[in-house]
Amino acid sequence: MNTLGNILWFFLGGFLIALYYALFGLLMCLTIIGIPFGVQLFKMAGVALCPFGRDVQLMTDSGCLPLAFNILWIVTGWWEIAIFHIAMAIICAITIIGIPFAKAHWRLLKMSILPFGSTRA
Repeated sequence: MNTLGNILWFFLGGFLIALYYALFGLLMCLTIIGIPFGVQLFKMAGVALCPFGRDVQLMTDSGCLPLAFNILWIVTGWWEIAIFHIAMAIICAITIIGIPFAKAHWRLLKMSILPFGSTRA
């Protein structure tokens, strides 16, 4: 079932989301200061490519550096990604068929709000 969900996700917009994350990850990696943000965007692109069968876990005891980077992430405007995933989850949850896709957007939402210190399982 995960394979079918990932195939449908890929063709119904998952590829575009992953491409968006990967392109902005490349742009962020052009500068030395942006490399940590680019790495997180690449991690998000991997989850966005095949979200079914994976889960995102937020680590609570990851230290002060990921906390500082998460605050910087939110302040610099990357929270717009989270708003996109909230909107898409609401749109997908309108129909019964879209509920698994809404759950996938919620998993991506967790990672897009606090990417530093989160892991994919």
